[in-house]
Order: sequence, then C-alpha cells, then structure tokens
Amino acid sequence: MLQEEALRKVIGQLKDPFLHISLEELHAIEEIKIKQEKKHVSLRISISKINTPEQLQLQQQIVSLVKEEGAESVGLRFQELPQEIIASYQDTNEGESNSLLSPGNKTTFVAIASGKGGVGKSTVSVNLAVALARLGKKVGLIDADIYGFSVPDMMGITKRPEVIGEKIIPVERFGVKVISMGFFVEDNAPVIWRGPMLGKMLNNFFTEVEWGDLDYLLLDLPPGTGDVALDVHSMLPACKEIIVSTPHPTAAFVAARAGAMALQTDHEIIGVVENMAYFESAKTGEKEYVFGRGGGEKLAEELRVPQLGKIPLQQPDWNDDDFAPSVYAADHPIGRIYTDIGQEVTKLLPVKA
Repeated sequence: MLQEEALRKVIGQLKDPFLHISLEELHAIEEIKIKQEKKHVSLRISISKINTPEQLQLQQQIVSLVKEEGAESVGLRFQELPQEIIASYQDTNEGESNSLLSPGNKTTFVAIASGKGGVGKSTVSVNLAVALARLGKKVGLIDADIYGFSVPDMMGITKRPEVIGEKIIPVERFGVKVISMGFFVEDNAPVIWRGPMLGKMLNNFFTEVEWGDLDYLLLDLPPGTGDVALDVHSMLPACKEIIVSTPHPTAAFVAARAGAMALQTDHEIIGVVENMAYFESAKTGEKEYVFGRGGGEKLAEELRVPQLGKIPLQQPDWNDDDFAPSVYAADHPIGRIYTDIGQEVTKLLPVKA
C-alpha cells in the first residue's frame, strides 16, 4: 500500500536543481494525494526555477522513485518557490548561484534574432559584443545558430576551448568570451541533430562553460522561430531581444514574426537594428539605398521599440596579423556606429549591481 510518509521521505532526499538543497529542507513537497484503488499518486512540488531542462530531469527522478514505491501512474505539477525562500538560500550557496541559469545570477541575457537568414544577424551579434567589451563591460557570446555557426570564423578565432576539470573554458577574443558549436564539430561537417539534442547542447553552453562574472551574455540565435529559438525562450524567461532586419519592407515583415514570438513568450524586445541600410560611395559620399528604405523604422514602430541604429554596407579592414573578417575597428565609421548602439544598450539595460 502506498504511504504518504514513505513518499515524502524518498522524494525529500532529492535536491532543488539550482539551490542544491534537499526538497525536504526546502519544504518543497506541497501536496501528495494517493488513490489506492488506482495506485495513482498526485504531487505538487515547489522548486526555484520552473520550465527548465533541470526541471524535466527532476521530474523523471521523482516519477521513477514514486513508481518504485508501488504507484502505477503519477501526476506531477511544479510551481515556483517563494522569492524570500530562494533569496535566503542564495546567500549560503553563493558559489552555486554563480551559475548562469541560477535564480541569483546577475548576467543580462540579450538574444539577437531575425525572421530570416541573410540579414547579417551574426555580424551584428559579433560587433555589438565587441562594442560592449570596448565600453568596459564583461561580455560573453554564445553562437546559438547551431546549424549555421559562423562566429569563430567571423572573429578570426582559431583556438579551441580548453577543458579544466568538468568545465569548458571559453575562447576569448577582443575582450569577449565566446562559445560556439563550431568548436565541437569537424571542419565543414554538417550538424544533423534533432531538436532535443540541440536543446541539450545549448543547455550545456549555459551550465558547463566557465563564464565567470558577466555583465552581458549575447546569444546569436538561428533565424526564424525553430527549435533552438524555442529552447532559448523556455530556458531564459527573462531574456531581452534585439531584432535585426534589412530596410526592405518584406524583410521587416518577416522579422516581425520573430518579434511576435518573443512577445508571446514574455521576452522583452529592447530595439531594432537595421542592417545593410545603405551603401555610401567612397568617392562621392552619396548614399545608395540598394535594399530599399523604411523597413527598420516600420518594424520598430510595429513592435513599439526604438531603432537602435542603422548599419551601412561596408567591409571591415583587416590584416594578416589580426585577422577578423567581420569585426570593425573602434575608429572605423561602422565601428563607431556599433559603439553608439552599445552605449544605447547599456542605457536600456544597466549592469546589475
């Protein structure tokens, strides 16, 4: 016969995934209901952070233990612990709260998204990260475009991350700590993983990489609204987003879908960047709007956010000694535009004390 006391004992030994305190000590087992005739157990459990991969792992552990006690079916509902309880344990678990996904982490997550490919989203991600680092901020960059990773090549990174103990040490360039799927596959090898595997890899980027203290962690998302974008939305409910588009009205219309997805999942869109806004002739200074005009303004108006900047078409300068084919120097005209965008981002998202 199923016994509530026995169930509380076995479940109570499990630990909250982020606070690393037992469920018993947290008084997290809110309710246990037993239907003896059907051998069914209903549970209500409080944890520090819901809707995460860690919650799914804990759920599997709980269901397995309850079935070992004789249940044939299990109903399980999670809810968040009160904030005062979470805060009371964060002080005594300061080392653990440094995890990027822990409730007490002070890093601001900024996802760079677009509705379609080919709008220069990765270029914007790389140069915004570098601009923030030049402004004295502690910055990380995750190349979350797992099928189309390009950040290492764009930044001229040739090293691979080191593994020390159980932690991956990100590669640092231009003051930005970088992690990418490109570090973990052979050159030009295609990624043919299914959605759940990609989600696990992305979760590893948050939990198994030694980021240290970061002010901002930028995520270069895949274009559109697929599995990886959905995983980011579920893992990082407090993430901010910047939408990248070109001036063409159709591109702006497609980008609005990415914005709509962000809003539906409670991500806050902080602004729009219009890339490839115009081409300026080096000889005459005349601007040619080769991809049309007005798309960025229209998108910003529709999403009710500011337009953070307009990036013209122009190639960065580089040399063999400091090869980084997509990074603009600080004194380059476009590099200065990215600095202005970075300053605007720091105003909208001040570093957390």
